[in-house]
Amino acid sequence: MTGFGAGHGIADEVIAVEVRSVNHKFCEVKARLPRELASFEAEVVRMVKSRIARGAIEVSVRREAEVGSVEARLDLPLARAYVDGLRHLARELKLPEEIQLTDLAQIEGVLRVAPCPPDPQAAAQALTQALGAALVELEAMRIREGSSLKADLALRVRLIESAADEVRAFVPKVIAAYRDRLSSRVTELAQGATVDAGRLAQEVAIFAEKSDIAEELTRLASHLAQFRAELDGDGPIGRRLDFLTQELNREINTLGSKSQSFDIATRVVTMKAELERIREQVQNVE
Repeated sequence: MTGFGAGHGIADEVIAVEVRSVNHKFCEVKARLPRELASFEAEVVRMVKSRIARGAIEVSVRREAEVGSVEARLDLPLARAYVDGLRHLARELKLPEEIQLTDLAQIEGVLRVAPCPPDPQAAAQALTQALGAALVELEAMRIREGSSLKADLALRVRLIESAADEVRAFVPKVIAAYRDRLSSRVTELAQGATVDAGRLAQEVAIFAEKSDIAEELTRLASHLAQFRAELDGDGPIGRRLDFLTQELNREINTLGSKSQSFDIATRVVTMKAELERIREQVQNVE
């Protein structure tokens, strides 16, 4: 599921964390940390995976310098090289050697102001605090989205159940209609001859056996009940819903292949359409 969260941690220094998630079949975490905090990447990934089971998660970490948390860094070899070069230039051009300290300080790279290296213990504490706060926000957003997904999936399940009930009601009518058509056709072809009622009943029985969908309807109802139970359960359910969706697809396809009625075929198409919507939404469920 999609979501966003941000947090700050303070322990001798300030660390800011932003966490973004988008839909993904598995849990993949990409962490971007400053070079000074690169050693904490594995711990960041572990923390995220301990709280989130599914999604492509991007974690951005940055250090926010405070007053007193910076230091001046002098590149002494570079400064010496500039002094030697300037003195050589002055001798060659017969110019006075008037090299001022302020001139050297303004040369790029000689004097730099940079954040102080982080204290490992303080950095770990601030990072844990910031990431925890960001994950709380992210989870809250994902929960809100999950509630909407649950309502939508429950609606799709009810629509499939309704179509399956209509199919179940059509089955006796389909067999009766086949018997009437077969009897009428045989009588027409017999041209007044006696029709073997036993043979006619046998053909109807064969048709009924070939088109029997009772088992498929029973398994379909069972899978739908399990699907609804998972929606009402706790914890990660995305992969189980994914599996149940595959089982539902198998039973609905079998219903379609056995269908000998336009009315049943129409309901099967309806079920397939709703199941496809379920399949798309399940990819968003953790």
